[in-house]
Amino acid sequence: MTETLFDFGDKLPLEDKLPVAYPERAAWGTGPKLRAWQAEALALYFDKEPKDFMAVATPGAGKTTFALRLAKVLIDSGKINRMIVVAPTDHLKKQWADSAARVGIALDPNYKNSDGRHGSHYMGVVVTYAQVALKPAVHRAKTEDARTLVIMDEVHHAGDALSWGDGIREAFEPATRRLALTGTPFRSDAAPIPFVQYIDEGDGIRRSKADYTYGYGNALADHVVRPVLFMAYSGNMRWRTAGGEEMEANLGEGFTKDVTAHAWRTALDPHGDWIPSVLQAADRRLSEVRRTVKDAGGLVIATDHEDARGYAAQLEAICGEKVTTILSDDPKASQKIDEFSESDARWMVAVRMVSEGVDVPRLCVGVYATSTSTPLFFAQAVGRFVRSRKRGEVASVFLPSVPILMALANEMEVERDHALDREGSKDEDGLDDSLLEAANKEEKASDELARNKFEALNSQASFDRVLFDGGEFGTGADIGSEEELGFLGIPGLLDTEQVSELLRKQQNRQISKGATKPEPVSDHRRMMELRTKLSKNVSAWAARTGTPHGQIHNKLRSICGGPAVPQATADQLQARIDKLQDWFVGRK
Repeated sequence: MTETLFDFGDKLPLEDKLPVAYPERAAWGTGPKLRAWQAEALALYFDKEPKDFMAVATPGAGKTTFALRLAKVLIDSGKINRMIVVAPTDHLKKQWADSAARVGIALDPNYKNSDGRHGSHYMGVVVTYAQVALKPAVHRAKTEDARTLVIMDEVHHAGDALSWGDGIREAFEPATRRLALTGTPFRSDAAPIPFVQYIDEGDGIRRSKADYTYGYGNALADHVVRPVLFMAYSGNMRWRTAGGEEMEANLGEGFTKDVTAHAWRTALDPHGDWIPSVLQAADRRLSEVRRTVKDAGGLVIATDHEDARGYAAQLEAICGEKVTTILSDDPKASQKIDEFSESDARWMVAVRMVSEGVDVPRLCVGVYATSTSTPLFFAQAVGRFVRSRKRGEVASVFLPSVPILMALANEMEVERDHALDREGSKDEDGLDDSLLEAANKEEKASDELARNKFEALNSQASFDRVLFDGGEFGTGADIGSEEELGFLGIPGLLDTEQVSELLRKQQNRQISKGATKPEPVSDHRRMMELRTKLSKNVSAWAARTGTPHGQIHNKLRSICGGPAVPQATADQLQARIDKLQDWFVGRK
């Protein structure tokens, strides 16, 4: 795609781009421009006009605009006369209603199940998944009563609980049209999502099948989203266990999962020195970005209310400005988000609720100060910073240098599907994503640490490295050093190639001053290819022999050596693939 935007007013004759079945030009009266992917997806939809259509587009790409343009065409052509939008949160209900109003579609975001009918001055309603699951019969009656289009935003939430999925299926089975949207079509469980198509491609695993996909890599190439600088920070951590034993470790080094979890929690403790140092660095980065992006804002994502308040107080001391604090139980949370979005204030601190769908386009700098680490949450959190307003904007996300986050940052461009039938192998193949389960276990471990009176004693931060565009830069540095400031001072308005060049120059300056050159970085794309190939071969051998996937993986590890798949090197993965090939041809 050579252009980011199409202007249907004078640049692009519809008859040259759209099928004959496409509605009249007048139906496009919802705004002057569409992005190339949105026009392409709409043309695909109206070529066949299916009852169900799922569009997967990376966070920040413009799913709402695409959906509302599609809805407007269907309304103007008389094919639907009612519209129901299902969103994950109350804040997103209001956001959808506001966006719809701007294109002439009146939706009620305040509709309650007890209201029965919505006002005649509305085309339809915006509700949450939980709201539908509570009274599916109410929403089924509303759906049956008209030619209804149902838009399911972030449709992966329809599988959050069995009752949610069942409720969505019951309520919207009679819909005239259904449009499913998501930026992250993968989950930690194998619960099927209603109205999503699953395909077995021959390996015994059913995967979700989107009708149109627009991934982060494509969006980045089209300048629809910003590239992301991941600023990773390590440091020394000390804590006391429930048994009174004092422990010490460097954050991110190759310790056991329990030690990593303890060190991570110690780093995030608002009373230690790690968080203030990282917040100071993030504020410096924000000041640099605001030289060229005048209204750039920052967001700190916290684990809980206590941490959020502590981080906000520290930020206010650092930057000398009032910090907007968003807590999940605050009835004014949505209002505060809107006010921050419209202002030029520097910082907002939130407890998770800003991680998905909330649109604050001026967010350019983030601090990932939470122990939540599932790929789904991570992708949605980073998605808050990637929405591009003009070419050259660069996002910066500060995070703890722990293996699971480093892996997720390096896999930003990997496209995933929701996979079922993985119960026997999800711990080993690393694809659906073993990191999800590991992250959930760490969340539970965190709760257990709190119950056992885990005590963080001391934390010191140090700059570790920068992850960008599949590469890693930097050889470590002290907080406040010239080396760290060199990375923090990269301009906030550059093309991807310019960012990479500056990062290489800064790393070379470090090395020329005597820093140790880092080990060659593993190619994460190659690693994913090897994991995929191994997974498919294991599935094929399981189908031939009837041996469970887990047993096959364990036997390969005992023969070839090395850790489980997510931690295995490229050579170790290749050795297991080669051994499987020996088995297939009858060699021992």
